[in-house]
Amino acid sequence: MLANIVSAAGALSAVGALGGAAAANGAAGSGQAGAGHFLDLVNSALQGVSAAQGSAATAEAGYAAGVPGATLSKALVANDRAAVAWNATVAVRNEVVAAYQSIMNMQL
Repeated sequence: MLANIVSAAGALSAVGALGGAAAANGAAGSGQAGAGHFLDLVNSALQGVSAAQGSAATAEAGYAAGVPGATLSKALVANDRAAVAWNATVAVRNEVVAAYQSIMNMQL
């Protein structure tokens, strides 16, 4: 999982650098501010996914340890939420990488 996040971060850095190069060339007037905002959104989304995974791990550990109030259903729901968040993150990463590759393959 960490390799996918690192790969997504690398692709996003490249997209941000591409936006910065376009702004330097005068092609995008406020592209750099938009790129920073986009990276902030991605960062907050990744933190949300990490929090969901941590919550799922805590719920599973609580159930396994027999903590009062920790139920199997709570652990399963937390696990499913983390899985959905992770799958959505991977889908967005794949779309960003595909868009980056399409831009890089364009002829000038």
